[in-house]
Amino acid sequence: MTPEGESDTSGERWALALAAIDVLVAAGNAVGGILLRARPGPVRDAWADALNLVVPTRRLPASADAEAMDGGLDLTATLASGKPVHRAGILADAQGKALVVPMAERLNPALAARLATAIDDGAPPLVLFDEGDPEDADRERIPQGLADRLAIHIDLNSVRLDMASLIAGEAPPPPLEMLAEPGAIAKDPETALAVAAAALGIASVRAPIMAVRVARAHARADDRPDDIEQLREADMAAAAALVLGPRATRLPPPPEQEPPPPEEQPDDQPPPEEPPPPPPPSDDIQGDDQDQPEPPPFDPTDMILDAAQTALPPGLLDALAAGTMGKAPKASGSSGAKQKSITSGRTAGVRPGMPGRGARLALIETIKTAAPWQKIRPVREDGRLAIRTDDLRIRRFIAQTQSTTIFAVDASGSAAFARLAEAKGAVELLLAEAYVKRAEVALVAFRGTEAALALPPTRSLPRAKKELAGLAGGGGTPIAAGLDLARKVAEAEKGRGRTPLVVVLTDGRANVGGNAGQSPQDAALASARAYRASGIACVFIDCSPRPRPQGTELANAMGARLVTLPRVDAKSVVAAVKAASGGAV
Repeated sequence: MTPEGESDTSGERWALALAAIDVLVAAGNAVGGILLRARPGPVRDAWADALNLVVPTRRLPASADAEAMDGGLDLTATLASGKPVHRAGILADAQGKALVVPMAERLNPALAARLATAIDDGAPPLVLFDEGDPEDADRERIPQGLADRLAIHIDLNSVRLDMASLIAGEAPPPPLEMLAEPGAIAKDPETALAVAAAALGIASVRAPIMAVRVARAHARADDRPDDIEQLREADMAAAAALVLGPRATRLPPPPEQEPPPPEEQPDDQPPPEEPPPPPPPSDDIQGDDQDQPEPPPFDPTDMILDAAQTALPPGLLDALAAGTMGKAPKASGSSGAKQKSITSGRTAGVRPGMPGRGARLALIETIKTAAPWQKIRPVREDGRLAIRTDDLRIRRFIAQTQSTTIFAVDASGSAAFARLAEAKGAVELLLAEAYVKRAEVALVAFRGTEAALALPPTRSLPRAKKELAGLAGGGGTPIAAGLDLARKVAEAEKGRGRTPLVVVLTDGRANVGGNAGQSPQDAALASARAYRASGIACVFIDCSPRPRPQGTELANAMGARLVTLPRVDAKSVVAAVKAASGGAV
């Protein structure tokens, strides 16, 4: 049994999802389509059945690519007939239907870009199923350029329907009819929707434009005129719930407080004169048979904001209030740089080239390139295809390199013990997460007059604990020596084909190093500038109790992301590193 409040919320969201089908049918390809966030299950299947009742659908195959979308050369028919034979693509076959895309969060970027272009060209409406786990922050996401072109966004992950009817196999209810009262005419709906979008933190210009289209489609579905001057309260509420609410990135500002009541008049002043009573209504408008005048248009901005907040995804309201809602997090893990390759990695298309030295021949693409030219090329005696060097195609791959995080820790001064202890804890936390991802961690400690590689790059947690157990601290602060050694380790990792990230923990005040005519701080700045020249990614954590300009100067010279942590602890260091590097460790 579900709680009563949850049941009510499920009913509202289910009704809104069904109403979206009516809006989609009325709008056609003017709204792009629907993005439905729902895990596989009976609720999503029931919604898909309701969609199929009113509009035919065409499912996008999992193996579809750009050529399948647009059609292309039919290789078998071409070879049989001796002349180019083209086949129709998926987009042409989906005319008059809705194109359903399952597992849309796993779309190839090139295919997602082609679908976005098709929407701009007036393709059939799309229905994208986002099947990712809503509680997984690192889940795969639909490319923003494609999701932004779909006006209607719906979240059914928290919807619970009557399981008895679903198990019994009863037909899902038809799309919701427009039974609600239309309400009063809205004043300047375009401006009201734009103002509401700005108040909700929606940066996309498409959102208010799509909201106007959804409002007009809602009016058409209710058999009312869709003129912009005739849009009513129900139309604006539907546009807010289907378009603006799911895109919100912040809560709207609270309404302005009413001014305090005026102070009471002193007793010695006479009371203000009461206004004369209004004249009695004339007899010519008192009759019951007279039509009441149309009320003047109302400003729908507040109503739009209220409707948008009712359509926020479950749990999002708390995240918005806490300020944790922002850009979609990047995938974490073995996230080194992507490198083009011709030998191994993830397939990334083909290109002209000669096979050999690791390059693999793309046989089908080579035949497709050569087939259209067979009529104008000399016929071979053995009857085989005449293939030239220009026809040859080789496969391209993108290889994902592994990452290495190098900590350069200030082990000098009275705070060295605490700083080293937290740095060791951060290393162990990263290694515990990085083992499966094949990421490595190293640690450079600098104190006294020199720096030492306390932990060579490794992904072994027992080895890290063993080698860091007796690491001591105290003495001077040779920042230049520490930066130079960390850079050498990073360059060596780069030579191994890995992606290094240097994390510096220090207060930024050097007192050891340099030579004649060069202060220790100037030597540290010179070593920091070498990072910017080498292009090594860096994070500078200023761990002094009161940050001073020296740390900012070093971070700017390195081209590093500056993070201030007056109170250092292992978890905050790991969180700062992940946030500063986009989760690439």
